[in-house]
Amino acid sequence: MSESLPSPAEVDAEIRHLSLAVGASELHGGLCGWLAGGGADRVDWLAPVLADEALPAPAAGGALDRLRLASAAQLEDRSFGFTLLLPGSDASLATRSEALFEWCRGFLGGFGLSAGAPKLSAEGDEALADLARLAAAQADADSEGDEGEEDALTEIEEFVRVAVLLLHGDAALATRHRNRLN
Repeated sequence: MSESLPSPAEVDAEIRHLSLAVGASELHGGLCGWLAGGGADRVDWLAPVLADEALPAPAAGGALDRLRLASAAQLEDRSFGFTLLLPGSDASLATRSEALFEWCRGFLGGFGLSAGAPKLSAEGDEALADLARLAAAQADADSEGDEGEEDALTEIEEFVRVAVLLLHGDAALATRHRNRLN
């Protein structure tokens, strides 16, 4: 079983304390992109993920440190226990949709910073292109959130989760495997 992520509220509180210009979902996406692209799981992860070497390492045991530990463990979990840090079902459909799109934007940034231009499988290339399309999307603020839209958001979240695991396999795990063989 994978470690659980801190709550979005805990992550947002530390983000505000550090005066970062991202939200919890986007930051988690960036961290996961960094790790999926083969970036090192390091205690001072904020600096490389946000491309700002002046950023301090998160406080040991704090929400951002727990976010890193849980995310790294979930990506490595063979039972596919990886989850996205998104608002709960009590938030509006528009808020949850926008958070998912922000998560994807963060993921693309972190993945690009760590992986550069990795050799991906055909499925990985397609998954990355689909994540880029989601990152470019915007939530419909007028959406009422009927059952069909709720189901669609759930399906997109599941697609993103699987796409991230695929990209992690292509970029991070495959690179580690090749390095062990050499």
